[in-house]
Amino acid sequence: MTSTPEGAVSAWTLDGRPVAADEVGELLRGRIAAGALETWFASASGRSLAVVSNGERAMVLLLEHEGDPGEHAVDPDVDPDGWSDGYELANGQSDEYPDADTVPLAEALRIVEHVVAGGSWPADARWVVDR
Repeated sequence: MTSTPEGAVSAWTLDGRPVAADEVGELLRGRIAAGALETWFASASGRSLAVVSNGERAMVLLLEHEGDPGEHAVDPDVDPDGWSDGYELANGQSDEYPDADTVPLAEALRIVEHVVAGGSWPADARWVVDR
């Protein structure tokens, strides 16, 4: 977890606007409904939090700095051979990911809200470090 000198968790922003943890779910659901399936949050400390969704599942990535391979949420309870498509990036690219490297959308929203609130993964979330 990254903290400010006073010990408070660094603030997260979206497009330069501060984002409160309790607005994350509504904000992301609205963006996804509008077709904006890729969202990047930034923290004052240089960390990035990305969500790329296909409307049903989402890849959630937490990066410590630009160029960091980061860490991402995983779902060990799905078919390890399953894949989903429809992950539309802001640049128009359409990706597909293994289901094990994504989580159901509701879980993604819970994870992102927790990271925005406290700076770290929820204790019960599953993730892998890609560094």
